[in-house]
Amino acid sequence: MTDQINFPIVGVNFGAVGKVYHFDTNRIEDLNKGDYVIVETSRGLQIGKVIQLYTVDQINTSGDSRKPVMRKATPRDLMLRKYWEIREQEIFEFALSRARNLNLEGVKIVAAEYSFDGSRISILFSNEAEEKIDLKVLRKELQRKYNSINIEMRQIGPRDVAKIIGGMGACGLEKRCCSMYLTEFKSISIRMAKNQGISLTPTEITGMCGRLRCCLDYEHDQYVEALSKMPKRNKRVITPMGRGKVIGLNPLQEKVLVDVQEVGPREFDAESVSRIDENEQKGKNP
Repeated sequence: MTDQINFPIVGVNFGAVGKVYHFDTNRIEDLNKGDYVIVETSRGLQIGKVIQLYTVDQINTSGDSRKPVMRKATPRDLMLRKYWEIREQEIFEFALSRARNLNLEGVKIVAAEYSFDGSRISILFSNEAEEKIDLKVLRKELQRKYNSINIEMRQIGPRDVAKIIGGMGACGLEKRCCSMYLTEFKSISIRMAKNQGISLTPTEITGMCGRLRCCLDYEHDQYVEALSKMPKRNKRVITPMGRGKVIGLNPLQEKVLVDVQEVGPREFDAESVSRIDENEQKGKNP
């Protein structure tokens, strides 16, 4: 059995795919990956799954006041979790129906989530309208029907909506990356597409969520590293066949396409192409 004293911190998530939160194991020595645990969060008691074990050296603990794992989940806890999942669907459908009747323009009810102890339920929604929508009336109706539960309205972004709803990816995968394994969303920029030579046509770089595709980040670091060792487009260079101008780059294969004087376009290994000094270029091309 793994000596859990060496793993005082665990990574826990609260959905099939979700952000990983870190908790102190509270000296519970028999925790392993795949175990379910009961923890206290800002939204009350929650049941989550241990997906990673950490040593103190593997994670930054400076100034961290992470909460402890309260205990391992019991079979009864897991049955209770299943019960709440059934109730979530009921409340979700009611909230969806009331939102439609109230004509809340741009508001999309996405899901309902119970806290582990059943004392709170969060209604997750997105807002496609530019202005802020007042949901006080909807919340009051929900609170009136479920008066023993604290109702919380929580707005989420379009990427979170895509993660929860799931479905086919824009690339043709049967399931979207965000629903399969992404635990957090990184900042994605147009620059990432440009560095990789990807068409900037919206349909080519936009995901089903309407935002730039998360996969633009997957190979970006490799492209940046490769490009740092290569001449830029339109720069004049010296090749084994003479001088020319760079007209194309293939970073992953480390190839440079050069329009060589009196020869035409030729492809070379990046290491066989040398850059012409800027001052020399200015002298020859006033």
